[in-house]
Amino acid sequence: MRLILILGQTMFGIFIFLTANPDAVAAELDLVKTSVPVVLDSRLTIQTSTGKGEVPVHVSRDWTTRQSDVTRAIIIVHGWPRRDVGADEYVSKHAGKAALNTIFITPQFLIEADVTGHQLPAETLRWDFHGWKQGYDAQAPAPISSFDVIDRIFQRLADRNKFPNLKIIVLAGHSAGGQFVQRYAVVGHGAYALSAADIHVRYVVANPATYLYFSDKRMQADGSFASVDAKNCPGFRNWNMGLLGKLPDYVAQPVSGDRLEKSYLARDVVYLLGTADNDPNADALGMSCPYEIQGATRYARGLAYAKYINFSSQGHSNHRLMEVPNVAHHAYAMYSSTCGLAALFDTPGCKIKE
Repeated sequence: MRLILILGQTMFGIFIFLTANPDAVAAELDLVKTSVPVVLDSRLTIQTSTGKGEVPVHVSRDWTTRQSDVTRAIIIVHGWPRRDVGADEYVSKHAGKAALNTIFITPQFLIEADVTGHQLPAETLRWDFHGWKQGYDAQAPAPISSFDVIDRIFQRLADRNKFPNLKIIVLAGHSAGGQFVQRYAVVGHGAYALSAADIHVRYVVANPATYLYFSDKRMQADGSFASVDAKNCPGFRNWNMGLLGKLPDYVAQPVSGDRLEKSYLARDVVYLLGTADNDPNADALGMSCPYEIQGATRYARGLAYAKYINFSSQGHSNHRLMEVPNVAHHAYAMYSSTCGLAALFDTPGCKIKE
């Protein structure tokens, strides 16, 4: 399928984490490094060959019992400060009847400050404040990748005794959560078990700061693609913007970029972009060369990556670009917009422009 552009209707903003001044950027970094005000209510046990731990999670239904009416599952991954964990309830209210047969799952990836601040048990998984969004292993109590959490959720949802009529799982993330979802769509293991259970998976990538590229080519000012000289932009192909450097231990070895790209292009991926997420000073980490060569702003980087997907797939991918006019870096406004609801629930009204 050729990449298509979908234009949504204007939605109001809910809250802003970033603004256009240096003090706000510093404030965001301080926020990211401090304890979250709320830890989600339930716990999901993650067991891998490297150990065992628990991650906070909120589930909208009792997923330990049979849920025969559930046909759709939506997993929402929070942003960098780990605080926007109420998107499921907000979106459910805006979706109305479309959400009636949906189960929402919200995992929360904590850091050491969260565990200490809330005096959480030792078995609580905690990551570096950068590490969780890049799929790296937890710092304690066991080296478990944040991607393993999604594998475990997928595994639970693939249980046909509990979810006999589940048809689709949507894994969505905004901002740092969007980075997480896009990288998981490239290297994640969990979708294989779901295909065996005949459950479709969609990945919704909303307003991330960067994207993972499969080559050294980046879009030029004239819209063409050309190779970047690593001497002029060190690290631009390192994880998590490429497949070089220190990859998470989770990533299957040996790494085949061609194989991963082919699989990724075949997956159902939606890039959900707010057209007003266009402040070049609003990204705390966006001033370095590897960021800048992807584009000047989050919105520009998203448009450039959509063109890269068309370029690399020669117009044959299962990826779509959805635009939400006049919305900036607002998770709730993005998801509850006409095109946000279309991405999550397949509701009508999101205009398609070739």
